[in-house]
Amino acid sequence: MTDAAAPAPAPAPKTLKIDFVSDVVCPWCAVGLGGLTTALETLKGEGIKADIAFQPFELNPQMAPEGENIVEHIGAKYGSTPEQSAQNREMIRARAAEVGFDMRMGPDSRIWNTFDAHRLLHWAHETAPEKQEALKRALFTAHFTDNRNITDARVLTEAAEAAGLDRAEAGEVLASGRYATEVRGAEDLWRARGITSVPAVVVEGKYLISGGQPAAAFEQALRQIAAEN
Repeated sequence: MTDAAAPAPAPAPKTLKIDFVSDVVCPWCAVGLGGLTTALETLKGEGIKADIAFQPFELNPQMAPEGENIVEHIGAKYGSTPEQSAQNREMIRARAAEVGFDMRMGPDSRIWNTFDAHRLLHWAHETAPEKQEALKRALFTAHFTDNRNITDARVLTEAAEAAGLDRAEAGEVLASGRYATEVRGAEDLWRARGITSVPAVVVEGKYLISGGQPAAAFEQALRQIAAEN
């Protein structure tokens, strides 16, 4: 009688470094984050984890404080008709729902300047990196689900509080202009590295996964990257 074959050893745990380059008013970034985190949940069983840092990218750095109506903005930027804009919003809403995100953008929604939101995200990464993802999600919710003005300090500090960060300190960051230089520098760095659209998911500093990919695409790519590293 032969002995049963010994079970194959479990793969060594692997933590991938991921830079998630994105903007708070980018709907595909919310979809992409959902796909990425769903994939990582699946990959846990294979010992693959990730250390995610959210990096700044502004789709509309010259946006005025009062923002712009979404239909007018998309029409001017991409030449889309109101009907095409509505169809696109519905497609994104469905994709977001697949990853558990409630997207409620409508014809009266607005696009906002996001520089202050990126300053808060930088502050979170510097002071409580384990809470940066929660802040990113709170900002997505404020903008896409609740249709709130994310240039408003009250909205931003409430998002910080929802993420478990100190609301008073968040308000001080916003009022003082802190981290403006650091955010501008990070934006310049990622542009210099060739990032021109978001979401851009950079893994281990050298692998690029572009766009709001579904979970299966992230899962396949991350599994291959982990195997190569």
